[in-house]
Amino acid sequence: MSFVPTKVFFTKGVGRHKEYLSSFELALRDAKIEKCNLVTVSSIFPPKCERISVEEGIKLLTPGQITFAVMARNSTNEYNRLMAASIGVAIPADDTQYGYLSEHHPFGEDEEQSGEYAEDLAATMLATTLGIEFDPNKDWDEREGIYKMSGKIINSYNITQSAEGENGLWTTVISCAVLLP
Repeated sequence: MSFVPTKVFFTKGVGRHKEYLSSFELALRDAKIEKCNLVTVSSIFPPKCERISVEEGIKLLTPGQITFAVMARNSTNEYNRLMAASIGVAIPADDTQYGYLSEHHPFGEDEEQSGEYAEDLAATMLATTLGIEFDPNKDWDEREGIYKMSGKIINSYNITQSAEGENGLWTTVISCAVLLP
């Protein structure tokens, strides 16, 4: 049996609660995917996979459904501790080839920093599989230009959720790529 997803949607959420597990549940609710039995998978963006909106994706979910997702997740119970959860995406120009999804879950990075890092990870993984020559010591902006000018990478982006810990509560952030048949 072969299951290759044909649709993907991206979602994110944050949850706060005195209990760790409950903060995760609230983050899932915020992301609108709490009704699924999530199975985390590694980071391949399937060939010919169509990105759909969260609203479209939610309509395709059934309570209790086994649902595959690439998930970045982070939690803290430390007051004012900055954290993030990011999914980076890199899609090849040739839609018959696979792309990459990356997960990044740092402390001390804001949404922009974490998102750019995750996007860089995904694009660099894709660039190496496509044989694009680049200097890994160059900063992301320079490499992004090289990747896209090569004509082999058509798009890269990220979805990121960040938050700061609150006093007396667990805070959990998630970002997910939800893969659908």
